[in-house]
Amino acid sequence: MDEDFLLAVQLQEHGGKPTSGVERPLSIVDESWEMLDPSPDVRAMFLEFNDMFFWGKLSGVEVKWSPRMTLCAGVCSYEGRGGLCSIRLSEPLLKLRPRKDLVETLLHEMIHALLFVTQNNRDRDGHGPEFCKHMNRINQASGTKITIYHGFHDEVDVYRQHWWRCDGPCQNRKPYFGYVKRAMNRAPSSLDPWWEDHRRTCGGTYTKIKEPEGYSKKGRGTTGAAHPAPSRSSKRRRSPSGQNYLLLHL
Repeated sequence: MDEDFLLAVQLQEHGGKPTSGVERPLSIVDESWEMLDPSPDVRAMFLEFNDMFFWGKLSGVEVKWSPRMTLCAGVCSYEGRGGLCSIRLSEPLLKLRPRKDLVETLLHEMIHALLFVTQNNRDRDGHGPEFCKHMNRINQASGTKITIYHGFHDEVDVYRQHWWRCDGPCQNRKPYFGYVKRAMNRAPSSLDPWWEDHRRTCGGTYTKIKEPEGYSKKGRGTTGAAHPAPSRSSKRRRSPSGQNYLLLHL
């Protein structure tokens, strides 16, 4: 970030006259950044924050945009002790949000990365005391409001264009009223952790009722009822890597 440019902005805010004393730099989430740097280079931002808040310990961590993530704002994954640590940021979600949300999401994932690379990842749920200690430290130092969950409900719904609805009793129950809405064309099935509970308490069948305009004409996947239970050989393979997500809090 250009120091001369920042000084010019600060002078403009004070009528062109320098103020007495030492000028404090703009907060990293100051509203001025929305105009000064609306589309920041995430790698450059990462490197700056690494020096500013993480003692330069994250120089080996990869950071990049993900064009396909639509349910979580960010994810930090790692491959075992001493392996690759990677941060991915949701381009579809964060491009619709103010710049400060990108800053806070990136810092959230950088905290996960710090715990991974320093082998201090003692929090079983990923957001325990160690995570919160660093979250509070950075919030107090920078004026950010890093949180455990994001609240990008409207943005997530924009991408949930594949809908199914159950014809059983659960269509009259809160909070979902039998609806399943997804960003990808994956019908409800036994791959979902709630499937057995639904089969036991409702027993209804999911039928697809909505999809993006023109989707069926492209011949991409099925649009019918929910999938039957797959065989053991077709179950999803568990990823060997550890991952922590900045999730939508439902």
